[in-house]
Amino acid sequence: MTTLSTRPVPVPDSVAEIRVVEQSPVAAIGFAPSWLRPVVVERLIAVVDAALIVVSGIGCAAGYHVTTAGTLGKADIYAAASLLVAINFILLTTVQQGYRLNTVTDLPRTFRLMLTTWTGLFGALLAIAFTMKVSDEFSRGTTISFYLVGLTALLAWKIAAARWTAHALRTGAFANGRAIMIAEFGLATSSNAVDDLGQHGYRLMRVMEIPAKELASPLLLSSLAPRFEEMINYAREHRIEHVFLLINWSRQHAIDSILDVLKILPLPVHLVPDANTARFLRYPLQGTGNTFTAELRRAPLTLRERALKRALDLIGASFALLVFAPVMLVTAIMIKLTSKGPVFFRQTRHGFGGRSFRIFKFRTMRVLEDGPTIQQAQKNDPRVTPIGKWLRKTSIDELPQLFNVLKGDMSLVGPRPHAAAHNTEYEQIIGNYAFRHHVKPGITGWAQINGYRGETRALELMQKRVEYDLWYINNWSVGLDALILARTATLTLFNPSAY
Repeated sequence: MTTLSTRPVPVPDSVAEIRVVEQSPVAAIGFAPSWLRPVVVERLIAVVDAALIVVSGIGCAAGYHVTTAGTLGKADIYAAASLLVAINFILLTTVQQGYRLNTVTDLPRTFRLMLTTWTGLFGALLAIAFTMKVSDEFSRGTTISFYLVGLTALLAWKIAAARWTAHALRTGAFANGRAIMIAEFGLATSSNAVDDLGQHGYRLMRVMEIPAKELASPLLLSSLAPRFEEMINYAREHRIEHVFLLINWSRQHAIDSILDVLKILPLPVHLVPDANTARFLRYPLQGTGNTFTAELRRAPLTLRERALKRALDLIGASFALLVFAPVMLVTAIMIKLTSKGPVFFRQTRHGFGGRSFRIFKFRTMRVLEDGPTIQQAQKNDPRVTPIGKWLRKTSIDELPQLFNVLKGDMSLVGPRPHAAAHNTEYEQIIGNYAFRHHVKPGITGWAQINGYRGETRALELMQKRVEYDLWYINNWSVGLDALILARTATLTLFNPSAY
């Protein structure tokens, strides 16, 4: 958003407290084409992603086969596989809001998201191909080169897209709709609405700020008639396309009065949510007849959703046990040979609806704590065994929870279950903590792949974990579960917060 400069407007003394802020004439000149809207740019970035992936896949297959065999090979199969990879990559990135402009311009976040999604997607598709016995259709050279070339092409494109998008946002390239704003005094500077509008499709030509005492007056229209008349004339002369009202929603009389005076302008009038209302409008809107409600908290998963999630859990856990059975066997032997005590560690946790269950983990400590007082594992914790440090670092100690999934106590994806002692403690100090129990706990979760994993040394860390858990519950989908599993597979070995 370009800096606003004040231009005095001659008005009677009775309304001298009203402030009109106007953009500089140079900055107000729109230079972007009329079709250049944020949503269009986001879709174009996704289309380019898909095109790069398809071209990389086909190009790598053709190049490898021509080099090694002198023929193009099975071009149709590689084209179909490249298209499948592209579609899944776009869907997974969209679920993670990877095409939002604020994400596109955040290169570190974009790189992390792209690397984990690309790697996890390849791993998942290779596992599926191996399970369905179709992996012999794809040569290893083509697959490896596709992974590396596709990743390199996407990295280069993301850098270019981030730089162009950041420049466009700074210069207001997306602000093509000319608009004016009538705001309650102070809200235009304290709210981020002005910047958001300026960066995402509107150019605010003028802002008229009205003091709260004037808005509360029943004589609002008569006392500010000269100001409104001047604003109406300005809108006509400068071909204004939109009017925004940034006024506290409790001032119904003021809003109705301003709407009444603006009815002479054939323009759409938008009411911007105030701070109190905006936090509720972030939730999904539900229609109930002629009444719309904001769903502040969704109900637990429906019977169909629970059945689908359970089916995925059974299939996924069974497959994982087959794949990791050798790893689990070797781990059990190593634990038994290197320290005294049982192979498995069982502890009371709280699950769906707050019901308690016994969680299974490979033992990584010299103690078996369970009860009203439990100390979280810390960095360089002396209770951790030498083999336990490696098991916790790689999260292999969590593999026995696959049995909890098969039993129905847990799910593959969900809020991580905490020890009963910690559960009781946090329920008393974090207001919405108990809502985590609206779904089954999981081996991995949305909070974990976003960095909130391991020891929570400060209350703020647990509050952020709960915030992510509640977002997952309110936005659950099969695609989201698949995304979390894919990212977990690539993040587990490189997360320093696990110890």
